[in-house]
Amino acid sequence: MAEADHQLKLVFLPFFSTSHIIPLVDIARIFAIFGVDVTIIATPANAAIFQKSIDRDSARGQPIRTHTLKFPFSEVDLPEGIETFNADTPRDMTYKIHRGLSLLKDQFEQLFQDYQADCIVTDMFFPWSVETAAKMNIPRLIYVGGSRFAHALGHAIEKYEPHAKVESDTDTFVIPGLPDEIRMTLLQVPDSLRTTNEFTYMMKAIKDSERKSFGSLFDSFSVLDGAYLEHYKKVMGTKSWGVGPVSAWANQGEDKAKRGRAKVEEEEGWLKWLNTKTEESVIYVSFGSMNRFPLSHLIEIAHGLESSGHNFLWVVPKKQKGDEGFEFLEEFEKRVKETNRGYVFKGWAPQLLILDHPAIGGVVTHCGWNTVMESVNAGLPMVTWPLFAEQFENEKLLVDVLKIGVAVGCKEWRNWDDLPEEAAVTREEIRKAVALLMGDGEEAKERRRKAKELSQEAKKAIEVGGSSYNSVKEIIEEIRSYKRGKVMDKEA
Repeated sequence: MAEADHQLKLVFLPFFSTSHIIPLVDIARIFAIFGVDVTIIATPANAAIFQKSIDRDSARGQPIRTHTLKFPFSEVDLPEGIETFNADTPRDMTYKIHRGLSLLKDQFEQLFQDYQADCIVTDMFFPWSVETAAKMNIPRLIYVGGSRFAHALGHAIEKYEPHAKVESDTDTFVIPGLPDEIRMTLLQVPDSLRTTNEFTYMMKAIKDSERKSFGSLFDSFSVLDGAYLEHYKKVMGTKSWGVGPVSAWANQGEDKAKRGRAKVEEEEGWLKWLNTKTEESVIYVSFGSMNRFPLSHLIEIAHGLESSGHNFLWVVPKKQKGDEGFEFLEEFEKRVKETNRGYVFKGWAPQLLILDHPAIGGVVTHCGWNTVMESVNAGLPMVTWPLFAEQFENEKLLVDVLKIGVAVGCKEWRNWDDLPEEAAVTREEIRKAVALLMGDGEEAKERRRKAKELSQEAKKAIEVGGSSYNSVKEIIEEIRSYKRGKVMDKEA
């Protein structure tokens, strides 16, 4: 794809959460495609999420490897293997994982030195790494999860505090200083912006580290960002590159089928079922790796999907000890199997393959950025059901700016491990949103048209000469130039 530069060495450090690991590893793989020498640092359980992809890339001759280091389980009183933040992580163990991460900091820094990194690329949740890079006199690139739009919106809320002027939790307010008129309610604002808490300080540290960094990386592309590409650079005062859609770029051909799985066979149930459905007749329903709904939510989702009149493929987590609701789900699964209306997929789904299937016509999503980008690449409109993090902001982008989304009606931001027992959305709201998205009305047709247009732009972005392709080339050249400058200074 480009001239190989095996002398340029990049070391990547993903955060210990599946939703952050996957995109940053895909970015690492993209740099290796360009011939850059790449090392990814991870602990064994986290490396297992992506190692098969790295092995395939390495077998193709790409200069990429994983360096694993042991997680300090005994030091933080954790059982072996609990080292990742996701829906299955026991709530009382998340603090211990954070402690374990802090204990690994010295080892991370030593590995940056050992691999003689010319640049480190770290997740936003490692703000300390910007100081490490400064000590080493090398650039640090920060991977920022989510959209430029979402982070620009959060910045505007923090700066102007429009939510402080409303009289009730449900009054809408306009967020100043943005290219578009965006309205929110107090309940939709992340708690770290409503009140000062531990995460408020973490986000401040992340922002400060981004401003000190060589630049920021987003899983995005220029047409998707629109006016927010330059707006974000202006408010942050830093260089910023969109290098997406990274999942489509890094996972082509057999990689799609084998991503995170040994094999995806033709006779698997979900594929056989989808193959019986007509084009764009199925809605795909998934709430990501960080969500585990209480029983009341599952009941409303099931009834809402069943009464929508549309075919659906619904991904649910595998049963864990103490889970409620799996008897209900098993009965529901049996019923929809008999009617051939729906398919319930338990566990980690091969999402890239599913979204690309011609039978899929739309997506119900929590607005996590990985699923948003994968749906955009597949040209699919979305029912938006945000829950936490920057997901309410992503909903505004999909519904109000890009106009490829239908809001299901979720009204309140909650922490990822603190979803309410009472269902936040009713079955009737789900039924209506699915019917609107999958219907034949003019608005539904226009959403589909816009989604397909964006898909074409996403594909162009990663082709030779596309915006994301050019961004990666530019980053490589800037790091190379920085390295040359250091050599010249030494010789002077």
